[in-house]
Amino acid sequence: MLAGARPRILDVATATPPRSYSQTDVLDLYGITDPRIRSLFTNSAIERRNLTIPPADPATGAPRLETQGELLTKHRESGIAMGVEALEKCLQRLGASVDDVGYLMCVTSTGFLTPGFSARIIREAGLPRTCARADIVGMGCNAGLNALTAVTGWASAHPGQLAVMLCVEACSAAYVFDDTMRSAVVNSLFGDGAAAVAIRADEPVGTEGADEPLGTGGVDAPGGAGPQILKFASLLIPDALDAMRYDWDDAQGKFSFFLDRDVPYVVGANAEQVVDDLLAGTGVRRTDIAQWIVHSGGKKVIDSVMVNLGLTRHDLRHTVSVLRDHGNLSSGSFLFSYRRLLDEGVVHPGDFGVLMTMGPGSTIETALVRW
Repeated sequence: MLAGARPRILDVATATPPRSYSQTDVLDLYGITDPRIRSLFTNSAIERRNLTIPPADPATGAPRLETQGELLTKHRESGIAMGVEALEKCLQRLGASVDDVGYLMCVTSTGFLTPGFSARIIREAGLPRTCARADIVGMGCNAGLNALTAVTGWASAHPGQLAVMLCVEACSAAYVFDDTMRSAVVNSLFGDGAAAVAIRADEPVGTEGADEPLGTGGVDAPGGAGPQILKFASLLIPDALDAMRYDWDDAQGKFSFFLDRDVPYVVGANAEQVVDDLLAGTGVRRTDIAQWIVHSGGKKVIDSVMVNLGLTRHDLRHTVSVLRDHGNLSSGSFLFSYRRLLDEGVVHPGDFGVLMTMGPGSTIETALVRW
């Protein structure tokens, strides 16, 4: 990042629905006895997920199957509740007011609303009517870093003003129950949650050292609240364009999410290239990265990234623990891991970190930060 307004991550807060279910709870609630599906759920490295499950159908005793309209209502109502909670918690942590927010970017892939979450949450949370806003809809699990790129751009153009990115994913509003392994994979993996991240850019500084590599002093000495966001890098994998997608299921009358079984290997095989692109020209080596925050895409995805980047289980401990406790939270997963890193209290001034998300496209998104 050259001299000028330098965006920082100030703080992160998360929210989930109140009810948490074990994988066995879900299987038993829905009366699933197929041993293949039960094995898929119980061997997923996921122990619990927060979900919004409908009441039982008196005729079957299982949760009532929801129409597409009811799923969209769940997306809206649960999403607004989680989003407002995460936003308010984030502002409270900062000691900031809703009146301080100048920009709100909302991200979701679990439903469609017009007007979108940004307008509804501005009204519900009482943000200023002058608050600039945008929505990113349907980009999937990688979208948190896509949106963060846009949010840091706004913050850089408005130094001193507070911007918030809010990932709102009611994944249980995107479930289909049809006894197929394709749907079982999705139903075993995703959980509901929202995460808010506050960004503000420092006031512009002089140009001294602007062309020096980041690893040799080209960035101001670490300080202030939170790490500086130094650089982004993206990689689109066109050959895997259809590996993660939403399809309309005529038989069910609902949208249905599809995950190709080769997704983990596609992501892993390309992870090294995008990280090399991220670090190119910075003077930062991969061995200089002290903190890795990677999307909790699933056990095989995490293992594939770990192997291909030469990382350890300790490096990805927060990614693994978020998957265990919440499942895949789509675009907000990496922020749940980031929150756990902060709570751990092990980050030191000068540490470099890499944020990584992956999703439909297939796409891998990365960011380089420094505390």
